Amino acid sequence: MGPISNTIILIVLACLLGLLYLTQVTKTNAYGFTVNSLQQQAAVLKTDNDNLQVEAARLQSLQRVASSDVAKNMVAVAPSGSVN
Repeated sequence: MGPISNTIILIVLACLLGLLYLTQVTKTNAYGFTVNSLQQQAAVLKTDNDNLQVEAARLQSLQRVASSDVAKNMVAVAPSGSVN
């Protein structure tokens, strides 16, 4: 083989390595988009979970107050009038 064919073979090999590199980078970017999307979904779900926990605590606190001994011993009072 002559120097010209060696040069052509080296150029072809460099092109093939470049294509291999580009395919790997493209796959990595595609996985990066998937990971980013999943991270956004996780953040939304965490926010929803926090909101639901606050709502559950609020609803449970109303039941606890209504069923407490102090609330059971309270007496209803009729309004006696207004202050001028």
